Amino acid sequence: MSLRATTSQTIGPYLRIGLEWMVIEDLAPQGVAGERVRIEGRVLDGDGRPVNDAAVEIWQANSHGKYASPEDTQDKPLDPKFRGYGRSLTDNDGNFRFRTIKPGRVPGSEGKLQAPHLAVTIFMRGLLKQLLTRIYFPDEPANADDPVLKLVPAERRPTLLARRKGDGVLEWNVILQGKNETVFFDF
Repeated sequence: MSLRATTSQTIGPYLRIGLEWMVIEDLAPQGVAGERVRIEGRVLDGDGRPVNDAAVEIWQANSHGKYASPEDTQDKPLDPKFRGYGRSLTDNDGNFRFRTIKPGRVPGSEGKLQAPHLAVTIFMRGLLKQLLTRIYFPDEPANADDPVLKLVPAERRPTLLARRKGDGVLEWNVILQGKNETVFFDF
């Protein structure tokens, strides 16, 4: 008898089947304070083909810069209607979408304010570990001083910036590898 390594376990390819009941694409129902924004995008593989079985999750602060979490002890208003968390599953063309608000600025690890951003986690078939990244807002003056964005080489920063697609609509795509690969963070 010889010992051989077993294959690794991966999530999927059944994310849609397992998580469809947990989709939350509208984070900000009527009555939530803040600038409304719709985020649309696609998850694409290294060959530019759509990934049709991925989950894209976002976590963000409210318009005042406070997270809906007991760990956020800032003395800022908490909006009980604002979820602060969403999940969208990609369709056959790799599309995902969210309806939310532009978040306020939150302090970083050393207390310095970060630019408004959405924290993004991506799960998909073939990944042993989820991918973490961020979405930053276009034409945001605070981007120039964001401590996390400053760690990213200047030529790679555009992969973290959403693009204006229309009135209140932003486009942000996830490129998994190759040319224009999205910046992913270690954790």
